[in-house]
Amino acid sequence: MKRTTEFVLGLLGGIFGFIGAIMALIIGGLDASFNSSGTSDIIGLGWGAVFLSILGIVASVVVKKKPKVGGVLLLISGIGGLICISLFYLLPAVLLIIPGIMGLVRKDKTVTTAA
Repeated sequence: MKRTTEFVLGLLGGIFGFIGAIMALIIGGLDASFNSSGTSDIIGLGWGAVFLSILGIVASVVVKKKPKVGGVLLLISGIGGLICISLFYLLPAVLLIIPGIMGLVRKDKTVTTAA
């Protein structure tokens, strides 16, 4: 069965997540430069979101061959990114969680032959 919907939504979610993670890294860098201690927790969470966005892109490719594995990876990527940087990862989380659920729930069409 073609899983084009899951592929496209997962790919868009991963790309938007990557953009949101870069924005979080920029804001974390600005926070670290103005903070007296010189560090920011946002930078670490931003790098976590970059990793989860890459995981989402990989999972969108995997969902075409193995829908259950790809669906689980998409769900992990969406929920994990939402936990990391909630404000910047809201749209990507929605775009990753929906195809993750679709990958787990949709049944493959089986071809039956009449005898």
